[in-house]
Amino acid sequence: MGRWEPGARERLERAALELYVERGFEQTTVAEITNRAGLTERTFFRHFADKREVLFSGQAEMLEICVNAIVGAPEAVAPLDAVAEALQAVSASLEERRERSQRRQTVIAANAALQERELLKLASLASAVADALRRRGVTEPTASLCAEAGLAIFKVAYERWIGEPGGRTLADVIQDSLDHLKAATAG
Repeated sequence: MGRWEPGARERLERAALELYVERGFEQTTVAEITNRAGLTERTFFRHFADKREVLFSGQAEMLEICVNAIVGAPEAVAPLDAVAEALQAVSASLEERRERSQRRQTVIAANAALQERELLKLASLASAVADALRRRGVTEPTASLCAEAGLAIFKVAYERWIGEPGGRTLADVIQDSLDHLKAATAG
């Protein structure tokens, strides 16, 4: 594949994940990623600030999907259900990337610094979700509690989904996790 062909970002992501899984994150260089992708380091840095960003580049999109779903939910929808709808919206964008998600999680699980970055990403998402709930008129502490509960649901569901061979969709696992939380809190 030539350097001028489209899909450079996807080629870089694919090459990076392959190398991270084969060699480990720390042992992989940007030069090796670009060599495997058939691109230049300059092209890499046009798409990613550093090699970590290959793993975390979808964060802004995820935040936007969540916030838009919460803000756009019908007024009568309970706060936790609005969060669940947002998570369902995010699941649609992740569903087609299950294999990539599994490989990404393998890389993150093997590196403490990447695990920390993942936690920061989730904290940022929880903050954005709480802000979106407050924009809907949800007061504290309900907004923060629903945001944190929603992220716990997502985290547990995501880990279950990537750990299950084939089978259920992420949306189904999110709903199942929400049902378990509601059952546990119903008394």
